[in-house]
Amino acid sequence: MGSLRGKVAFVTGGSRGIGLAIARALVLEGAQVAITGKSDAHLSAARPLIEAEGPASVETLKADVRRYEDVERALAAVVARFGGLDIVINNAGVGIFANVVDMSPEQWSEVIDTNLTGVFHVCHAAIPHLRRRGGGTIINISSLAGKNSFTTAAAYCASKAGLNAFSEALMQEVRYDNIRVSYVMPGSVATEFAGGDEAKGADWKTAPEDVAEVVRDLLQQNPRSLASRVELRPSKPRK
Repeated sequence: MGSLRGKVAFVTGGSRGIGLAIARALVLEGAQVAITGKSDAHLSAARPLIEAEGPASVETLKADVRRYEDVERALAAVVARFGGLDIVINNAGVGIFANVVDMSPEQWSEVIDTNLTGVFHVCHAAIPHLRRRGGGTIINISSLAGKNSFTTAAAYCASKAGLNAFSEALMQEVRYDNIRVSYVMPGSVATEFAGGDEAKGADWKTAPEDVAEVVRDLLQQNPRSLASRVELRPSKPRK
């Protein structure tokens, strides 16, 4: 099991939900963590929660992954402060749920540009930094919706299916640079995602901390093997 102490991690969408749980788990393991988000208020609220997990340094950066210049600027700030980059967690995501005929082109673009193009932006900007460190890890937070489509979710399902394919191709591209690429596909998670109530279904849904535990284990896996895809679902969903 590899130590994460002193490693530099970049977590998009890290101010709430799964991203926040991941950031807290990484700090607990001794990593230096930078999170991005679009809301100053959410970033400010997240910072003390992350810092409470340990003495490691924490950075909060306002950035929209849909904007490549935001991503490039945020990563440059992380490298300037911490001296490099070892871990990238692509967690930023959005869900807008409506039938295709009722969804506006702007809503479609928001989902695809955040969940898929945003991951491309981060990976494109981050890989040169990882190569300079001699390798690293990229973990993309996808969804079981990427393989199990359902009505009102055409945009979301398409974005996550695309993310899965992107992750598989990228894994093959950078594996000989000692950059490991994995993607995690959670099912129902108790968060405020898409305007939901995190308390609703918390008695049966997967917790954000469960996803964070999977991410931590992937990062600490022996480098001779690669768990390129992990599916995570509630043990006992509603019947």
